[in-house]
Amino acid sequence: MQTKPTASRWLIMLAFLSVYTIWGSTYLAVQFGLTGFPPFILVALRYCVAGILMLIYCKAKGEVIPKGKLLRTQAISGILMLVGGTGMVAWAEQYIGSGQVAVLIAAQPLWFLIFDRSRWAQYFSNKYIISGLLIGFVGIFLFVQMGHQEAKQSAMSLWAMIGVQIGAMLWVVGSLLTKSSKGNSSVIMNSSIQLIAASLFSLLIAGISGEFKGFTFNHVPAQAWAGIIFLITFGSLVGYLSYIWLLGQVAPALVSTYTYVNPVVAVVLGWVLANERLYSGQMLGLAVILIGILLVNVPSYRKVKVA
Repeated sequence: MQTKPTASRWLIMLAFLSVYTIWGSTYLAVQFGLTGFPPFILVALRYCVAGILMLIYCKAKGEVIPKGKLLRTQAISGILMLVGGTGMVAWAEQYIGSGQVAVLIAAQPLWFLIFDRSRWAQYFSNKYIISGLLIGFVGIFLFVQMGHQEAKQSAMSLWAMIGVQIGAMLWVVGSLLTKSSKGNSSVIMNSSIQLIAASLFSLLIAGISGEFKGFTFNHVPAQAWAGIIFLITFGSLVGYLSYIWLLGQVAPALVSTYTYVNPVVAVVLGWVLANERLYSGQMLGLAVILIGILLVNVPSYRKVKVA
C-alpha cells in the first residue's frame, strides 16, 4: 500500500478500522434510534447537530460560506444524498432489519456506473466492469426475491427493499452533482451545507407526513438517545472525517474496500445485538453482490502500487 511519508501507518490502520466498523454499525444505531424517533425526525436531528458543529469549525478557521449557484448546488446534493439516500435507509428500517438494508446499500457502487455518464466509454469498454455490473444486479434480485419468499415478509418489507435501492440511486446522483461543483470551499464546509439543508428538508417531510403528531422528547427511551448520539458523533463526524482523511493518504481503490466490510459488520451486529435473521437466499444474494463489486473494482486495484 502506497502512503505519503508523513502519514503514520498506525493512524491509517485506525482510520480504516473506523470506516469499516463505524459505518457498518450505523445501520444498527438507526434501528435503536427508531425506537423513540420517527425516521425523518431522527435524521433531521442527526444532520442538524453534525452540520452546525462542522460549520462552527469552518467559521472558526475563517472560511466563508459559498454563495449563489455553489450554495444551491451543495444544498441540492445534500438533500439528494442525505434525505433521499440516508433518509430512505431510516424509513426502510421500520420494515426490514438493519443488516438487510446494509446489504442492499452495498450495491451502491453499481449505480455509480449507471449514472456516471461522462465515464461510460471507460466503464463499458472493460470486461471486468461489465461482468461485475451484471453479476451485482443479479445479486440484488436474488437478495430481494429469494429473501422475501423465505422470510414471508409483508408487502411493505418488499417496498422497503425497493425504496433502499431508490435511495442508493439518489445518493449517487447527489454525489456526482457535488463532485462537479466543489468550488473553493473545503470538504467540511460543503458537507456542513449539505447536512443543514438535508436537516431542514427532513423536517419538512416529517411535518407533511405527520411525524410530529404525538411525538415528544419526554417519551424517547434511552436506547433511542444512544442511537442518535452515536450517529452524530461517530457516524457523521468520526467516520466521515476518517474517510475524507484516508482519501488523501492512500489510493481511493483501497479506501473503497469499506463497501465489502460494512454489510458484514451490519449483519453480524444485527444478529448479535438485535436478534435479526438473515436467510440463506439473502446470504447468497450478499455473496453475489460482493463478487460483482469486486469485479467492478478490478481495474482500480490493478493501478494500486504495493510497497
